Amino acid sequence: MIRAPVVSGQFYPDNASELRKAIEAFKPKDSTRSGAYGLILPHAGYVYSGKVAVSAVNKVLPKKRIIILGPNHTGYGEDFGMYSEGRWKIPFANLPIDCDLAQRILKSGTDITPDTLSHKFEHSIEVELPILYYFFGEFSFVPIVCRPSALSTYEKVATQIFSAVKNIKEDILFVASSDMTHYEPDSTARRKDRAALTHIVNLDAEGLVKTVKKDNISMCGIAPVAILLLIMKKIGANKASVSLYETSADSGADSNSVVGYSGVVIS
Repeated sequence: MIRAPVVSGQFYPDNASELRKAIEAFKPKDSTRSGAYGLILPHAGYVYSGKVAVSAVNKVLPKKRIIILGPNHTGYGEDFGMYSEGRWKIPFANLPIDCDLAQRILKSGTDITPDTLSHKFEHSIEVELPILYYFFGEFSFVPIVCRPSALSTYEKVATQIFSAVKNIKEDILFVASSDMTHYEPDSTARRKDRAALTHIVNLDAEGLVKTVKKDNISMCGIAPVAILLLIMKKIGANKASVSLYETSADSGADSNSVVGYSGVVIS
């Protein structure tokens, strides 16, 4: 079973050569890499968020097994739906689902369930794959699409994932896909996103969830990011840093209605 791309040729080039050039154009001069447990990456069209995503992935050493959590923009499918077998097509390759890791997660709890419908038209995970492939080469992955829920539910999902991976010897990279504030003036978006990022760099899922609700921050990936932060605490991560923050105004879009993008590296 091969999942066809949804936004290839729209959010990023559908030609492998052009895609490689597009990613290379975003690479910073400093290519020093170190080990990391997790990443938070944006998922808009590369013209807007590609530089931010590349800035984060460029900082980490490659890993061959990845769990990617993304938001559900479409409303289809399960609350926490996993694409548990097959391959995903991107211009560079057909990337394999890590079936062993997927089954371990499914056997570790009941909140994450097998579901292809939630992934069929969803772009939030797909957009990360070409950038990860460019820097890491071949890898296998487990994609999970997440709906917003309560902190207690995020804790159960994080526990299900952690229980599945805690005894695996190979290094696994955890990725959460999220854009930040949507369609507000640039100054407002930056202020709101600073508040959210303060909790993110402190690995504070509870504070993030409360602030997003209190300040009405239209962060689409609150569910995947909160789950990621909870997993990071369980595996012993203690440091997070913002590799780059921009809004769509930095790419020439209207400053009166922007979307915010942040890249975060957790180690």
